Amino acid sequence: MPAPTAATGESLFAHRAFTQFWLARTASSFGFQMVSVAVGWQVYAITHRAFDLGLIGLVQFIPSLLLALPAGHVADQFERRRIVLGADILEFCCIGLLALGTVLGALSETTILLLVFGLGVTKAFEWPAMQSMLPGLVPPSLLTRAMAANGSGGQAAMIMGPALGGLLYILGPEVVYGVSALLYLAAVGLLWRLRYEHIPPRREPATLKVLFAGVHFIRHRPAVLGVISLDLFAVLLGGATALLPVFARDILHTGPWGLGLLRAAPAVGALLMSFWLARHSLERRVGPIMFACVAAFGVATMVFAVSTTLWLSLAALFALGAFDMVSMVIRGALVQLDTPDDMRGRVSAVNAIFINTSNQLGEFESGLLAAAVGAVNATLIGGVGTLLVVGLWMWWFPSLRQRQGLREAPGKPEGASASL
Repeated sequence: MPAPTAATGESLFAHRAFTQFWLARTASSFGFQMVSVAVGWQVYAITHRAFDLGLIGLVQFIPSLLLALPAGHVADQFERRRIVLGADILEFCCIGLLALGTVLGALSETTILLLVFGLGVTKAFEWPAMQSMLPGLVPPSLLTRAMAANGSGGQAAMIMGPALGGLLYILGPEVVYGVSALLYLAAVGLLWRLRYEHIPPRREPATLKVLFAGVHFIRHRPAVLGVISLDLFAVLLGGATALLPVFARDILHTGPWGLGLLRAAPAVGALLMSFWLARHSLERRVGPIMFACVAAFGVATMVFAVSTTLWLSLAALFALGAFDMVSMVIRGALVQLDTPDDMRGRVSAVNAIFINTSNQLGEFESGLLAAAVGAVNATLIGGVGTLLVVGLWMWWFPSLRQRQGLREAPGKPEGASASL
């Protein structure tokens, strides 16, 4: 669909559809982050095994990987608002079952993992449709600001959501699930009223060529491939989120409230960085800035690994989140600005395989490695691995290392200097 036209100096939130979208996404993000804290603590309380925390990531990773390409095709073939709306309704049902099962005392580790798997299935279809909606809600001149604002909403939810989830967990996990379900219900109401004029293209059969069109698109753009694969391996190696319950209980000797603070710390850093990015354009040295931030992400992970005090751990996670936000905005802008609307669903689906699923697979990898060498050593190895990945990617993708602007001038070869 053609994007709205912006007037000079127009407020981002003057666009009602974007405001409704932003509020809905923030509400559902609040709910999901609260659920993540409750599920992690509940599973660890049942089993006391770090490996089982990794399984939470695995059961989300499997549907994200297997369903990504079909989900991208669906996002390009059907009305995207309805896809996101349907996904939120199903996620509301899964969380409601978690609440009901807890109240009835019928939740086992297997039941929790099955319901988390259900959340993974719905999010696999939600992600490409949701990402593809954003360019149709604001004019092109406001897209990078909208992405930063969209990120700030999600990060704000990550700040208060885990902390609130940790506090409410004192009253019982069923309270956390109940409040989360209400937040999802609010998101459903906002999406129901949202006006989004997306005219799907002529229906195409789901052939292998059509499903893999996003892969073909990215393969012929080295900068995009380099950005999303860099993030994949950095998060895969450097992510320590899955092990936070272990650090909270066994190393930092804190409880659910402390776990909530640890989960929120990266989001605080990311939120403050997103505020800065929403007001400043990335016009020069985009490639070097991104590589420097990913390297700093690795260093912050190493500091967190060796910390034995809560304040230092929180500071390291704060820095980790701030550096990661820069990479996320660069990656998202590159993908959205370089992709035509009729392919955004499939390209976003491939992006999801590289980016979003790296979080779940990284959690499984962290849990598996922690079971073998301990949580501290596993996190330290991940930070060192992130630095090695940065060095390799700077060598393998010289055009990305030299990239100056997010948007290239028409006709310029990939890697040529450009400004926004």
